[in-house]
Amino acid sequence: MQRTPLGMLLFIASEAFFFLTLVMSYVYLSGHFGGVPRHYLAVPRTALFSVLLFASSFTVHRAAHAAHAGRTTRFRAWLGATIALGAAFLAGQGTEYHDLLQAGLTPSSNIFGSAFFTVTGFHGLHVLVGLVLLGVLALVADREHPRQSAVTCITAYWHFVDAVWVVVFGVIYLWMAP
Repeated sequence: MQRTPLGMLLFIASEAFFFLTLVMSYVYLSGHFGGVPRHYLAVPRTALFSVLLFASSFTVHRAAHAAHAGRTTRFRAWLGATIALGAAFLAGQGTEYHDLLQAGLTPSSNIFGSAFFTVTGFHGLHVLVGLVLLGVLALVADREHPRQSAVTCITAYWHFVDAVWVVVFGVIYLWMAP
């Protein structure tokens, strides 16, 4: 396996600080203004979609391993599984947003709504960016063997997105909800 380039590590570090700030803001606001009432959150459903996202870390790891071994067919298969799992996670978040909006919780409802939709929305945006990057890798793999550095960087980014969700899910859905 190739080492992750310094530029990508620095980018991930800057994104980690960004998410740390968002999560700390959420914790602060929840402590002073109350978090989301548990009845708003579909914790079991979100946990299921979270497992899909966490599983995608395994599949992207297998994809990278196949790419580095020169096994393009396996690479594409594992990459396809990663994309499917990531897309299923986003669809799950979309259903949650739909349900929350139907229940009257919006980004402008209260401070919690703003904080919740900001943290989870920015994470969802990062998942979407990751899916686009994975899709580009898949397209390249159909025509040629992808560059190892691209595979390494995109894999590192995807693992980062998964790790961020561990924190977001843990804080918002398991720890802070009254």
